[in-house]
Amino acid sequence: CTFLALGTHFGKVFLLDIQGNVTQKFEISSVKINQISLDESGEHVGICSEDGKVQVFGLYTREGFHDNFDCPIKVVALHPQFTRSNYKQFVTGGNKLLLYEKNWLNRWKMSVLHEGEGSITNIKWRANLIAWANNVGVKIYDFSTKQRITNVLRDNVTLRPDMYPCSLCWKDNTTLIVGWGTSIKICVVKERNPTEMRDLPSRYVEIVSAFDTEFFISGLAPLADQLVTLFFVKENSEHMDEEFRARPRLDIIQPLPEGCEEISSDALTVRNFQDNECRDYRLEHSEGESLFYIISPKDIVVAKERDQDDHIDWLLEKKKYEEALMAAEISFKNIKRHDVQKIGMSYINHLVEKGDYDSAARKCQKVLGKNMELWENEVYRFKTIGQLKAISQYLPRGDLRLRPAIYEMILHEFLRTDYEGFATLIREWPGELYNNMAIVQAVTDHLKKDPTNSTLLTTLAELYTYDQRYDRALEIYLRLRHKDVYQLIHKHNLFSSIEDKIVLLMDFDKEKAVDMLLDNEDKISTDRVVEELADRPELLHVYLHKLFKPVCRALEICQQRNFVEETVFLLSRMGNCRRALQMIMEELEDVDKAIEFAKEQDDAELWEDLISYSIDKPPFITGLLNNIGTHVDPILLIHRIKEGMEIPNLRDSLVKILQDYNLQILLREGCKKILVADSLSLLQKMHRTQMRGVRVDEENICESCHATILPSDMTRPFNVVVFHCRHMFHKECLPSPATIHGVQFCNICSAKRRGPGSGILEMKK
Repeated sequence: CTFLALGTHFGKVFLLDIQGNVTQKFEISSVKINQISLDESGEHVGICSEDGKVQVFGLYTREGFHDNFDCPIKVVALHPQFTRSNYKQFVTGGNKLLLYEKNWLNRWKMSVLHEGEGSITNIKWRANLIAWANNVGVKIYDFSTKQRITNVLRDNVTLRPDMYPCSLCWKDNTTLIVGWGTSIKICVVKERNPTEMRDLPSRYVEIVSAFDTEFFISGLAPLADQLVTLFFVKENSEHMDEEFRARPRLDIIQPLPEGCEEISSDALTVRNFQDNECRDYRLEHSEGESLFYIISPKDIVVAKERDQDDHIDWLLEKKKYEEALMAAEISFKNIKRHDVQKIGMSYINHLVEKGDYDSAARKCQKVLGKNMELWENEVYRFKTIGQLKAISQYLPRGDLRLRPAIYEMILHEFLRTDYEGFATLIREWPGELYNNMAIVQAVTDHLKKDPTNSTLLTTLAELYTYDQRYDRALEIYLRLRHKDVYQLIHKHNLFSSIEDKIVLLMDFDKEKAVDMLLDNEDKISTDRVVEELADRPELLHVYLHKLFKPVCRALEICQQRNFVEETVFLLSRMGNCRRALQMIMEELEDVDKAIEFAKEQDDAELWEDLISYSIDKPPFITGLLNNIGTHVDPILLIHRIKEGMEIPNLRDSLVKILQDYNLQILLREGCKKILVADSLSLLQKMHRTQMRGVRVDEENICESCHATILPSDMTRPFNVVVFHCRHMFHKECLPSPATIHGVQFCNICSAKRRGPGSGILEMKK
């Protein structure tokens, strides 16, 4: 809510800001203002007065509806979206419920929605539903179907409706709350089953809750699933039998299916409450906010929902810092961040004064949040009192980071006093928090005084690892014979970095080194290992022995169990491909597998062996003719076939060779045709897309003057330029044209270097 609209008994309307200051004043009438209605946007206002005047106008234009009636107009209600041109509608209530609509000729058309049941005292419009109250009861009109869908009768007919008016409020688009006298009803608009409709309206109303209250209802407003009620209170005098008017009450009640539960109750002090009647009070609320406005003849009271701030303020008054901070942490979303920090800082100061430095540092995480300035101030305070170690483990190290100098200051402090603590921080803190080179230099300086300190050396190796200087890290680990050297290699995939350090690894631990090399043969080839170990025959022997030992053992087992295919695989791994091919041809007698094996090895000598073995075996020759065309020239095989040898399906094989060749030619031609066809299809699609019309309606604006692109008077000629990028301009608003060869481009897209529009559509009328 950005302002309040207030009408007086003397025909004036004041606009107030939320502090109560008058920002605007309208002279409407000389008598009482009965009703003020604002649309959802707050741009249009409807006003009616006791002398029959009705005005509906824009607060910034003063254009609209102005008329005088021959009877008092008690209420007026604008369509919630009145500002939009499609919803220029409002209703008034006096002796009749009248609907006013602006037609396409810009004239107001009036129609009667209801009459004959006395004066209308209240109207509430929500979405497509209009609810109004008259002397008989409450009715709802469905604007979308032009049907009246309910009649909720008032309970206590002995109460004068002018003295105890009906209170209406919409909780949502389908839930209406009705308060009249001491009775409250909650009504829900529901869709009727199509099979039951016949001549009935498509919607109906179900009363989901109804109950009586202790006092008379002056106003209602929703609060989540509860109700805020403004009560007019009459109480019996202690000394006399007559009643007197007490202070009005603002209650929160919880509706139940067959009653209600009182949640809270507050008596309000307003001036001259002893002289006020039930009709003198109003309750209004701000949509989307828990703000409520109680209007009386002399005062306006603003009420808001109690929140955790109130509880925290009470705790602070009692100096219960810990409980206040706990409450702030629990309801962080409901209170301001700086209030949490204020509370928290008081608590941290209290802990520091007590000497509980660890607890104070721990609280910094939740209290200081993402405030880098506060964090750095606290770090320097802890340095001053000699407690940097206490706060070090709680410093931000994720998305929020302090200046590198802060982390470096703490690391230098640990390096000066505690090597083990320094090493722990280096392991726990990401390397991006500080200047790695500066810390490396500091560690190096300390190593000059103590060159064999294993803690410093290990930490230096970790720093080199963060800096991706893996060679130096490995040298240190190998120098220390650190057990994690192999873990380092695996973790950071340093196999390319150890190709020249294989000897060092073998000297450190032959068994682990050989196991690692054999497990990662795909990353460090056997040839490379042999090359590195060439000058160390004793180490080379260990490697080769372990390499061939598992392979030979596996080969032996496969041969014992006659696993031919497994034996072939192991022979190929050991480099004996000719023997492996021989086993495929002689024992498996499978020409297809032999050809597949030769293709995998891609060795000319293997192909020669395969051809030589197959040259006197007609079935093998057939298989070769059918399958080797992509690796070996079939002519070489055909020339070696003996004259007169009978080869099964020779003709088919030769035909297949020719067909394969022709197929390759056809595939090339087909691909070429597909490419041409796709290019043509995409070109046509692009052309069709660029030729489509662009929808232009009243919601579009000119990108230059930001006014609506279509004029309010469509009968006058106008020019609009619409680019395919969907940017639109009044022709007279176009900046200096950006043209190439007479074609104009969108200035916005050209300025953004997003490429020009593909054309221009001009709409002339």
